[in-house]
Amino acid sequence: MESDCGSCCGLFPKRRRKESKPTLLIDKHYSKEHLLGFTVEEVEKATQTASKNGVKSTIPIYHYTPPYCNTRTSCTDVPKGSPSQLGSSYIGVQYETSDEFRTGHRAAKVTHCVVRSEDSHGNKMINEYVRERKIGTGSYGKVVLHRSQEDGMFYALKIFHKSRLCKLRVSPTETAMMDVLREVMIMKQLDHPNIVKLIEVIDDPQSDNYYMVLEYVEGGWIFEGCGPAGGIGDARARQYFRDVVAGLIYLHKNNIIHGDIKPENLLVSSDGHIKICDFGVSRKFEDGNDELRRSPGTPVYTAPECCLGLTYHGKAADVWALGCTLYCMVLGSYPFKGDNLQSTYDKIVNDPLHISGHVEPDLADLLRGLLCKDATKRLSLEAVANHSWVVRGYGPVQ
Repeated sequence: MESDCGSCCGLFPKRRRKESKPTLLIDKHYSKEHLLGFTVEEVEKATQTASKNGVKSTIPIYHYTPPYCNTRTSCTDVPKGSPSQLGSSYIGVQYETSDEFRTGHRAAKVTHCVVRSEDSHGNKMINEYVRERKIGTGSYGKVVLHRSQEDGMFYALKIFHKSRLCKLRVSPTETAMMDVLREVMIMKQLDHPNIVKLIEVIDDPQSDNYYMVLEYVEGGWIFEGCGPAGGIGDARARQYFRDVVAGLIYLHKNNIIHGDIKPENLLVSSDGHIKICDFGVSRKFEDGNDELRRSPGTPVYTAPECCLGLTYHGKAADVWALGCTLYCMVLGSYPFKGDNLQSTYDKIVNDPLHISGHVEPDLADLLRGLLCKDATKRLSLEAVANHSWVVRGYGPVQ
C-alpha cells in the first residue's frame, strides 16, 4: 500500500509536501547491531532525548486505522468503505474502536474527539483535564500532569505527535506509532495493583496529538534520574522487589512480556508500593510460545541470550532484568557495564557475576539465580516468589 506519511492517512489534516525519507530513532530498546559503537552514556542520553541517528530506509511506512470521528456529530466506529473513502490506512496492529476497552474488572474509556479550552484561571484544558505541569519526557513524547474537573483526581497524560511517530523507525518493519498502539492494546488488558492503569485513550482523527490518560503515581521513582544512585537498603529493596515480582507474575500469566524492567520503570505510590509502568516495548505471546527476536529494553539490563542477535525467551529475559534491578537496589551499581555498548554486551555474556562479600548469603543466592547466564537454569518467577530472602517477614509472593 502506498501512502503519504505526511498525511498519516487521515490521522490529521492532510497537506501536500515533498516526499521525505523516514528517519530512524536511537531508542532505548534498539537492537545490538544499531547501537554498537555508542558508549553506554550516549545510549542512555539518546533514550532521554530521542536523538536521531540518521539511518535511512526505503521500506514503506505503515499506518493504522483510527476510529472515525466527525466533530459535528457524535463519535462512531469506523464506517464501511475503502481506505481512500475513509482517508485512513492501517499498520497491522489490531486497534479496537469500541467506546470502551474491556479489561475484566474495569474498562479504559476511548474518546474520539478533542476539545481544547481554558478554565476560569486561564489554565489550558484537554477535554475535562486541566493542565498542571510537565512531569517527564520520554523518547516518543512528553508526560504532563492534569487534573480532571469531573472527579478532581490527578492523571498523567502521555502526549504523542502521530506525524512524528509514523516516521520514526524502531525496526526495519515497524514505526514508533506501532509501538504506542501496541502499548495501548496491552495496557487495556491489565488490572493489577502493581501495574499503572490506563484510564482513557484520546484519539481525534482531526488532531495530530494522541493521548494516553494514565493513573498518576505521586511517589516518584525508586531512583531519581537515570541509573542507580546508590543502594536503598535490604528492607526497602525486599518490599519493592516483592511488588515487582507480583506484577511480573501477573503479566506472564496473561502472556505478556514487559521487555524493559528497570528502576526507571518502577514508580512508588504514596503508600510505598511499586507500580510497573512503560509498556512501550512489551509483547503479547500466544500458545505458551514466548520466543522473541527484537532486542529488548535497555542495554545494561539486557540478558546474555539477547546480546547475541538470536531468538530468546521473553520470560527469562524479564527475570534477568529483574535480577539487574535488584542488584541496583541493594548494591547501587550495575552488575555488568563496560565503557561502551560492545564492551557492555561482552561483559554481560562473558564476565562472571561479582557480588560483594558483605551481601548476606540468602540475597547472594537469589542474585546468582536471577543473573544466571544460562537462561534454561535461571530462576523462574515461581521460584523467586518462594525464595527464602523474598519470603522473609512476609511469606510467599501472591
